Amino acid sequence: MKLISGGLHASPEAFSVKVEPAPVGRKLSVGAVVAAALVLPWMGMVVPASAHHAFAAEYDAKKHVILKGTVTKMEWINPHAWIHIDVKKPDGGVEEWMIEFGTPNTLLRRGFTRDSLKPGTEITVDGYQAKDGALRANGRDVTLPDGQKLFAGSPVADAPYKDPGK
Repeated sequence: MKLISGGLHASPEAFSVKVEPAPVGRKLSVGAVVAAALVLPWMGMVVPASAHHAFAAEYDAKKHVILKGTVTKMEWINPHAWIHIDVKKPDGGVEEWMIEFGTPNTLLRRGFTRDSLKPGTEITVDGYQAKDGALRANGRDVTLPDGQKLFAGSPVADAPYKDPGK
């Protein structure tokens, strides 16, 4: 690449860059390889960081839900784990809900294991429904069949907490 300049006091039009294609078979410089090695991993981190959201961006603190249902699937994925449950409606129909939990690492520290919520397990989830009214919620607490209660939510400041016992 050749840079042609019109001097320190030149107008912007006086600057031009002429790009010449690299000859076929030319090797990359060490500097270019090092720069790519340092920059590319950071570029991959931009998407996951932007995918993380605040509670208030997706869930409605005024739509408190308590769901009693049967586990159909548990997804231990980042940045948040998901549990799928079938909830029986009063008319006998079934709604398929998706409940967002904290990170898998957080769940493990709080007592969850991959075997805690196997398909077929009856649970009660205390949480908040999605703003758009979809059958999706942010889970705060999960009560297991033996009565054990586990915190399932992300510890974020804008997520409300209500103790169902009060």
